[in-house]
Amino acid sequence: MHHDEMIGKIQALAQLPDRGSTERATLAVLRTLGERLPAGLADHVAAQLPPDLAACLRRMTESAAAAGRDAGSGERFDLIAFTGRIADRAGTTDDAALREAAAVLEVLDAALAPELMDKIAAALPVDIGALLPVGRATGDLDRRASREGKS
Repeated sequence: MHHDEMIGKIQALAQLPDRGSTERATLAVLRTLGERLPAGLADHVAAQLPPDLAACLRRMTESAAAAGRDAGSGERFDLIAFTGRIADRAGTTDDAALREAAAVLEVLDAALAPELMDKIAAALPVDIGALLPVGRATGDLDRRASREGKS
């Protein structure tokens, strides 16, 4: 999916007033997602994004490596911290950040390979994973429950 198409879809889904606020929101979500995902997974996501959006994720993995964090795991934080970081970066409220994150994740679900989205869903905690499109989030919860021996 091309950059303009992604931004247009995110703008419509998040009900943002203009492209500038949509760009800010999208970069804030991608940056925060990049902090939460293992570096290798974030790099795979970046490889399937338009160059300017990919650069945002790659900067996060580079700064994580420079900080000495393990490339095999992302930072551990919950939905409250996730939306708080997005709100700070986008200059918006936590409620708006939640809506923007859900919109970006929905567009990513359409833009990325399904196997990659499955890996993202598996890497996120349940509370952040609930922002994924309904089918993906539900499927991930079902997979987690079966791994844990629950039905």
